[in-house]
Amino acid sequence: MSYTSHEQAKKDILEAGRRLYARGYVAANDGNISARMEDGTVWATPTGVSKGFMTEDMLVHLTADGKVLEGSWKVSSEIALHLAVYRENPSLGGLVHSHAPAGTAFASQGRDFDMAVSIETAVQMGVIPCAPYAVTGSPKLAENAAVYCKEYNGCLLEHHGVVTWGKDVEQALFRTECLEHTVIMYEHMLGLGEVRLLSEEQLDELDTVRAKFGITTGGRPKGRA
Repeated sequence: MSYTSHEQAKKDILEAGRRLYARGYVAANDGNISARMEDGTVWATPTGVSKGFMTEDMLVHLTADGKVLEGSWKVSSEIALHLAVYRENPSLGGLVHSHAPAGTAFASQGRDFDMAVSIETAVQMGVIPCAPYAVTGSPKLAENAAVYCKEYNGCLLEHHGVVTWGKDVEQALFRTECLEHTVIMYEHMLGLGEVRLLSEEQLDELDTVRAKFGITTGGRPKGRA
């Protein structure tokens, strides 16, 4: 899915920015958000601006290869990541990159989050792979993340943050929220002394739920035997 209304795309980006900032998923001028139009062009957030205080005139409209069509602000330094994901999977309509604290902390471990800690995690997210480290804003970072955008619902960026995508900006944001909530639950489990996962039998049942909701991406997380 992609956007047919430029106004809706911009509205969704601004709302996502406010919610990311309000939840503490970004600090200072961290993070970036984009929306893909049905003609392949992209609306994206500017660099150097708090995502909680953006205005519509700050957003930048780009071609699929990054040429500026509209906007006087400099586009996000991470725009290569967004464009690479949209090239790899044109069915996507929104992308959110944040530095959500729990997810970013786990990303610094350099490993996938693949544990079935709750029903919601198993159904909505599945497995969250970790893209290998690359310098922020680099073509390598974009390449490392984009390889996951067809099979999974997002990825961790080693020592950097979290990226989620979806049919629109709202779904991408919901996936960011789900991922962060999941990692926080995992941390609480560690504090209780045991990470008790859903059983493989329970995951079999949830595969049916996923199919009912039309969720075909994310893969199956690990459960207990």
